[in-house]
Amino acid sequence: MAAFDQQRVLAVRHWTDRLFSFRTTRDRGFRFENGQFVMIGLEVDGRPLVRAYSIASANYEDELGFYSIKVPNGPLTSRLQSIAVGDMVLVGRKPTGTLVQDSLKDGRRLYLVSTGTGLAPFVSVIRDPVVYERFESVVLIHGCRFVDELAYGRAEVEAVKADEVLAEMVAGKLLYYPTVTREPFAHTGRVNELLRSGKLPADLGLPALDPADDRVMICGSEAMLADVVALMKEMAFDEGSTSRPGTYVIEKAFAEK
Repeated sequence: MAAFDQQRVLAVRHWTDRLFSFRTTRDRGFRFENGQFVMIGLEVDGRPLVRAYSIASANYEDELGFYSIKVPNGPLTSRLQSIAVGDMVLVGRKPTGTLVQDSLKDGRRLYLVSTGTGLAPFVSVIRDPVVYERFESVVLIHGCRFVDELAYGRAEVEAVKADEVLAEMVAGKLLYYPTVTREPFAHTGRVNELLRSGKLPADLGLPALDPADDRVMICGSEAMLADVVALMKEMAFDEGSTSRPGTYVIEKAFAEK
Protein backbone atom coordinates (compact mmCIF):
# COMPACT_ATOMS: atom_id res chain seq x y z
CA MET A 1 0.00 0.00 0.00
CA ALA A 2 2.82 2.34 -0.94
CA ALA A 3 0.37 4.75 -2.57
CA PHE A 4 -1.32 5.47 0.77
CA ASP A 5 -0.50 6.90 4.17
CA GLN A 6 -2.22 5.91 7.40
CA GLN A 7 -3.93 8.90 9.07
CA ARG A 8 -5.58 8.96 12.48
CA VAL A 9 -9.22 9.98 12.87
CA LEU A 10 -9.46 13.09 15.05
CA ALA A 11 -13.20 13.81 14.97
CA VAL A 12 -16.42 12.30 13.62
CA ARG A 13 -19.86 13.89 13.43
CA HIS A 14 -23.05 12.25 12.18
CA TRP A 15 -25.34 14.93 10.75
CA THR A 16 -28.24 12.68 9.74
CA ASP A 17 -28.80 8.96 9.42
CA ARG A 18 -27.32 9.24 5.91
CA LEU A 19 -24.55 11.85 6.24
CA PHE A 20 -21.42 12.22 8.33
CA SER A 21 -18.16 14.14 8.35
CA PHE A 22 -14.77 13.38 9.83
CA ARG A 23 -11.33 14.89 10.22
CA THR A 24 -7.94 13.20 10.21
CA THR A 25 -4.32 14.00 10.78
CA ARG A 26 -2.37 15.28 7.78
CA ASP A 27 1.08 14.22 6.69
CA ARG A 28 3.46 17.17 6.56
CA GLY A 29 4.44 16.29 3.02
CA PHE A 30 0.86 16.10 1.71
CA ARG A 31 0.14 19.01 -0.65
CA PHE A 32 -3.09 19.78 -2.50
CA GLU A 33 -5.02 22.60 -4.11
CA ASN A 34 -8.33 23.74 -2.65
CA GLY A 35 -11.11 21.85 -4.46
CA GLN A 36 -9.16 18.68 -5.23
CA PHE A 37 -10.02 15.10 -4.27
CA VAL A 38 -7.98 12.15 -3.07
CA MET A 39 -8.47 8.42 -2.69
CA ILE A 40 -9.28 7.45 0.90
CA GLY A 41 -10.52 4.32 2.61
CA LEU A 42 -9.74 1.43 4.89
CA GLU A 43 -7.52 -1.60 4.93
CA VAL A 44 -9.75 -4.67 4.53
CA ASP A 45 -8.25 -8.16 4.59
CA GLY A 46 -4.81 -6.70 4.07
CA ARG A 47 -5.79 -4.73 0.96
CA PRO A 48 -6.86 -1.10 0.45
CA LEU A 49 -10.58 -0.50 -0.10
CA VAL A 50 -10.75 3.10 -1.32
CA ARG A 51 -12.96 5.63 -3.11
CA ALA A 52 -12.47 9.20 -4.33
CA TYR A 53 -13.35 11.82 -1.74
CA SER A 54 -13.14 15.56 -2.14
CA ILE A 55 -11.07 17.23 0.56
CA ALA A 56 -13.37 19.39 2.69
CA SER A 57 -10.65 21.45 4.33
CA ALA A 58 -8.28 24.16 3.14
CA ASN A 59 -4.77 23.45 1.92
CA TYR A 60 -3.25 25.48 4.76
CA GLU A 61 -4.96 23.55 7.58
CA ASP A 62 -3.13 21.01 9.73
CA GLU A 63 -5.96 18.48 9.45
CA LEU A 64 -7.86 16.90 6.55
CA GLY A 65 -11.67 17.07 6.41
CA PHE A 66 -14.09 14.79 4.56
CA TYR A 67 -17.87 14.61 4.11
CA SER A 68 -19.57 11.33 3.26
CA ILE A 69 -22.87 9.70 2.52
CA LYS A 70 -23.77 6.41 4.21
CA VAL A 71 -24.72 3.60 1.86
CA PRO A 72 -25.99 0.57 3.86
CA ASN A 73 -24.53 -1.98 1.47
CA GLY A 74 -21.73 0.19 0.07
CA PRO A 75 -18.43 -1.69 0.05
CA LEU A 76 -16.60 1.23 1.70
CA THR A 77 -19.15 3.52 3.33
CA SER A 78 -20.88 0.66 5.16
CA ARG A 79 -17.57 0.31 7.01
CA LEU A 80 -16.39 3.93 6.99
CA GLN A 81 -19.52 5.20 8.71
CA SER A 82 -18.49 3.26 11.84
CA ILE A 83 -15.07 4.87 12.28
CA ALA A 84 -14.31 6.48 15.63
CA VAL A 85 -11.72 8.86 17.00
CA GLY A 86 -8.37 7.08 17.11
CA ASP A 87 -9.07 4.76 14.18
CA MET A 88 -6.77 4.76 11.17
CA VAL A 89 -7.82 5.48 7.59
CA LEU A 90 -5.91 5.32 4.32
CA VAL A 91 -5.26 8.59 2.49
CA GLY A 92 -3.77 8.57 -0.99
CA ARG A 93 -0.63 10.55 -1.74
CA LYS A 94 -1.74 12.00 -5.09
CA PRO A 95 -4.62 14.50 -4.92
CA THR A 96 -6.11 15.62 -8.21
CA GLY A 97 -9.25 17.21 -9.68
CA THR A 98 -10.58 19.98 -11.90
CA LEU A 99 -12.27 22.22 -9.31
CA VAL A 100 -9.22 24.47 -8.95
CA GLN A 101 -8.60 28.13 -9.64
CA ASP A 102 -6.25 27.49 -12.56
CA SER A 103 -9.11 25.89 -14.50
CA LEU A 104 -11.12 29.12 -14.65
CA LYS A 105 -10.69 32.39 -16.44
CA ASP A 106 -10.92 35.57 -14.39
CA GLY A 107 -14.44 36.88 -13.82
CA ARG A 108 -16.64 38.90 -11.48
CA ARG A 109 -18.70 36.19 -9.79
CA LEU A 110 -17.93 32.58 -8.90
CA TYR A 111 -20.84 30.14 -8.58
CA LEU A 112 -20.18 26.94 -6.62
CA VAL A 113 -23.03 24.61 -7.60
CA SER A 114 -23.45 21.47 -5.51
CA THR A 115 -25.91 18.81 -4.46
CA GLY A 116 -25.55 16.36 -1.57
CA THR A 117 -21.99 15.51 -0.61
CA GLY A 118 -20.85 17.32 -3.75
CA LEU A 119 -20.62 20.26 -1.36
CA ALA A 120 -17.32 18.93 0.04
CA PRO A 121 -14.81 20.53 -2.38
CA PHE A 122 -16.52 23.88 -2.00
CA VAL A 123 -16.06 23.76 1.77
CA SER A 124 -12.39 23.91 0.85
CA VAL A 125 -12.83 26.56 -1.86
CA ILE A 126 -14.74 29.03 0.37
CA ARG A 127 -11.78 28.95 2.76
CA ASP A 128 -9.37 29.99 0.01
CA PRO A 129 -8.35 33.68 0.29
CA VAL A 130 -7.49 33.68 -3.43
CA VAL A 131 -11.13 33.36 -4.52
CA TYR A 132 -12.06 36.55 -2.67
CA GLU A 133 -9.21 38.36 -4.40
CA ARG A 134 -10.29 37.13 -7.82
CA PHE A 135 -14.08 37.50 -7.55
CA GLU A 136 -16.49 40.16 -6.33
CA SER A 137 -18.97 37.51 -5.19
CA VAL A 138 -18.65 33.83 -4.31
CA VAL A 139 -22.04 32.09 -4.43
CA LEU A 140 -22.28 28.73 -2.66
CA ILE A 141 -25.34 26.77 -3.83
CA HIS A 142 -26.28 23.56 -2.04
CA GLY A 143 -29.23 21.48 -3.18
CA CYS A 144 -30.60 18.65 -1.02
CA ARG A 145 -33.80 16.68 -0.68
CA PHE A 146 -34.54 17.54 2.95
CA VAL A 147 -33.78 20.45 5.26
CA ASP A 148 -31.78 18.39 7.76
CA GLU A 149 -29.33 17.49 4.97
CA LEU A 150 -28.27 21.15 4.83
CA ALA A 151 -26.88 21.15 8.38
CA TYR A 152 -23.24 20.44 7.53
CA GLY A 153 -23.09 23.10 4.85
CA ARG A 154 -24.75 25.69 7.06
CA ALA A 155 -22.29 24.98 9.86
CA GLU A 156 -19.31 25.30 7.53
CA VAL A 157 -20.51 28.62 6.10
CA GLU A 158 -21.07 29.98 9.60
CA ALA A 159 -17.58 28.84 10.59
CA VAL A 160 -16.00 30.67 7.65
CA LYS A 161 -17.91 33.86 8.40
CA ALA A 162 -16.82 33.68 12.03
CA ASP A 163 -13.18 32.83 11.32
CA GLU A 164 -10.84 35.45 12.75
CA VAL A 165 -8.73 35.50 9.58
CA LEU A 166 -11.39 35.03 6.88
CA ALA A 167 -14.34 36.97 8.35
CA GLU A 168 -13.36 40.39 7.05
CA MET A 169 -12.34 38.98 3.68
CA VAL A 170 -15.63 37.14 3.04
CA ALA A 171 -17.98 39.81 4.45
CA GLY A 172 -20.45 40.80 1.73
CA LYS A 173 -18.75 38.48 -0.77
CA LEU A 174 -19.70 34.96 0.33
CA LEU A 175 -23.35 34.31 -0.53
CA TYR A 176 -25.01 31.07 0.59
CA TYR A 177 -28.08 29.64 -1.18
CA PRO A 178 -29.43 26.36 0.24
CA THR A 179 -32.41 24.77 -1.48
CA VAL A 180 -34.46 21.60 -0.95
CA THR A 181 -36.78 19.62 -3.19
CA ARG A 182 -38.99 17.48 -0.94
CA GLU A 183 -40.29 19.70 1.86
CA PRO A 184 -41.13 23.36 2.54
CA PHE A 185 -38.19 25.72 2.99
CA ALA A 186 -37.11 29.29 2.27
CA HIS A 187 -35.77 28.13 -1.11
CA THR A 188 -37.17 25.12 -2.94
CA GLY A 189 -36.44 23.56 -6.29
CA ARG A 190 -33.67 21.85 -8.24
CA VAL A 191 -30.55 23.93 -8.70
CA ASN A 192 -30.54 23.67 -12.50
CA GLU A 193 -34.11 24.96 -12.69
CA LEU A 194 -33.39 27.81 -10.27
CA LEU A 195 -30.41 28.85 -12.40
CA ARG A 196 -32.21 28.42 -15.71
CA SER A 197 -35.18 30.52 -14.63
CA GLY A 198 -32.95 33.23 -13.20
CA LYS A 199 -34.71 32.97 -9.83
CA LEU A 200 -31.58 32.03 -7.92
CA PRO A 201 -29.41 34.99 -8.96
CA ALA A 202 -32.41 37.31 -8.62
CA ASP A 203 -33.03 36.11 -5.06
CA LEU A 204 -29.47 37.15 -4.25
CA GLY A 205 -29.72 40.50 -6.00
CA LEU A 206 -27.42 39.38 -8.81
CA PRO A 207 -27.87 39.61 -12.59
CA ALA A 208 -28.72 36.56 -14.68
CA LEU A 209 -25.88 34.17 -15.47
CA ASP A 210 -23.56 35.53 -18.13
CA PRO A 211 -20.36 33.86 -19.42
CA ALA A 212 -18.78 37.30 -19.77
CA ASP A 213 -18.79 37.79 -15.99
CA ASP A 214 -19.67 34.52 -14.26
CA ARG A 215 -17.59 31.43 -13.57
CA VAL A 216 -19.14 28.15 -12.43
CA MET A 217 -17.82 25.10 -10.57
CA ILE A 218 -20.16 22.09 -10.43
CA CYS A 219 -20.08 19.00 -8.21
CA GLY A 220 -22.91 16.63 -7.33
CA SER A 221 -25.07 13.81 -8.60
CA GLU A 222 -24.76 12.60 -12.17
CA ALA A 223 -28.25 13.88 -12.96
CA MET A 224 -27.47 17.36 -11.66
CA LEU A 225 -24.15 17.45 -13.49
CA ALA A 226 -25.86 16.56 -16.76
CA ASP A 227 -28.59 19.16 -16.29
CA VAL A 228 -26.29 22.02 -15.31
CA VAL A 229 -23.71 21.20 -17.99
CA ALA A 230 -26.52 21.26 -20.58
CA LEU A 231 -27.50 24.69 -19.26
CA MET A 232 -23.90 25.89 -19.43
CA LYS A 233 -23.62 24.85 -23.05
CA GLU A 234 -26.94 26.50 -23.93
CA MET A 235 -25.69 29.74 -22.38
CA ALA A 236 -22.34 29.58 -24.26
CA PHE A 237 -20.16 28.82 -21.24
CA ASP A 238 -17.04 26.82 -22.15
CA GLU A 239 -15.60 24.00 -20.06
CA GLY A 240 -12.18 24.69 -18.60
CA SER A 241 -9.16 22.69 -17.50
CA THR A 242 -5.77 23.52 -16.04
CA SER A 243 -4.29 23.43 -19.54
CA ARG A 244 -7.06 25.58 -21.03
CA PRO A 245 -9.03 27.69 -18.51
CA GLY A 246 -12.71 28.20 -19.26
CA THR A 247 -15.88 29.62 -17.77
CA TYR A 248 -17.07 26.44 -16.01
CA VAL A 249 -15.63 23.19 -14.65
CA ILE A 250 -17.19 19.99 -13.30
CA GLU A 251 -16.15 17.22 -10.92
CA LYS A 252 -17.69 13.77 -10.60
CA ALA A 253 -15.30 12.23 -8.10
CA PHE A 254 -16.98 12.30 -4.71
CA ALA A 255 -18.09 9.22 -2.81
CA GLU A 256 -21.53 7.80 -3.43
CA LYS A 257 -20.70 4.18 -2.62
